[in-house]
Amino acid sequence: MLQWLAELHQSFSAFNVFRYITFRTGGSVVTALLFVFLFGPSMISTLRLKQGKGQPIRTDGPQSHLLTKKGTPTMGGLMILSGIVVATLLWSNLANPYVWVVLLVTLGFGMIGFYDDYLKVTKQTHNGLSGKARLAIEAVIAGVAVVVIMNVGKPGLATAVSFPFFKDLLLDLGVFFVFFGGFVIVAAGNAVNLTDGLDGLAIVPVMIAAGTFGLIAYLSGNVVFADYLQIHYVVGVGELAVICGAVMGAGLGFLWFNAPPAQVFMGDTGSLALGGLLGTVAVATKHEIVLAVVGGLFVLEAVSVIVQVASFKLTGKRVFKMAPIHHHFEQLGWTEPQVVIRFWIIAVVLALVGLATLKLR
Repeated sequence: MLQWLAELHQSFSAFNVFRYITFRTGGSVVTALLFVFLFGPSMISTLRLKQGKGQPIRTDGPQSHLLTKKGTPTMGGLMILSGIVVATLLWSNLANPYVWVVLLVTLGFGMIGFYDDYLKVTKQTHNGLSGKARLAIEAVIAGVAVVVIMNVGKPGLATAVSFPFFKDLLLDLGVFFVFFGGFVIVAAGNAVNLTDGLDGLAIVPVMIAAGTFGLIAYLSGNVVFADYLQIHYVVGVGELAVICGAVMGAGLGFLWFNAPPAQVFMGDTGSLALGGLLGTVAVATKHEIVLAVVGGLFVLEAVSVIVQVASFKLTGKRVFKMAPIHHHFEQLGWTEPQVVIRFWIIAVVLALVGLATLKLR
């Protein structure tokens, strides 16, 4: 919205800074951060008042959670999403179609997560929206987003999968890219959702991934940098750096209230939305495979659940003491802060590996 001020640069040269994505990304970070800081306490108070008993805690999980987390309100993702939306609308170029596609997925997945959280809180059970219904709705939203991206992007590139470490290798899937792109978005949303099980565990890796993909979006959307790094130039995706900046700012604000002991949980409202956002940015920038590297922690969490379920159904035995895998380490005796901080370290290392793919080609 504020980008139009750049048109006044001939009268007031200072307004010229609004042309630059870097400046507007910085403004987005600060705006989202301040929004969550200012309105977070009132949102938490409202959620606590409305929810009463808060998010139901798993009785089959670590017993310490029944003491330390009982009564904590959920749906804190509303704080994050509000900050992201306000900052994005204020600082991004609203004529850019990629901005609206990412917002569509983020809010769509957020609504699914909100309804799921609502059912769990009101019924005080872990059985919210059925898994099949949730995946079906997510698939529809993701499919629509991918179709838009395919139509907005450059023919041949928009429907292709690029591979890290190879500058010219593309696999054009044609119309089947809808299924691939949709899978990436849905998988990312649910992987982040599975990671959100301990105070601060999900939000910091999300911010790390958002910062990484904000840089990737900026470089991919700049013809000079894209040519220098020999990555695929995608017109317009640089604007997604502003949204990634908003995620970082809102995430920092949320972490203030989510740090142990958490005053609020983000719930499916936040985790599904943030994962979907990252998946959509990856599809738009043509770095879907790099997302699996940068978001390797989320992949690990999701795979641990898949392996656990498959093993139990096929053999009647469990591979892990408890899934997702962060609970496995808790059962081994790691304290919650140990699990969280060590997983943050893993997320940083994976982000650096993901960034390395930009130059090693």
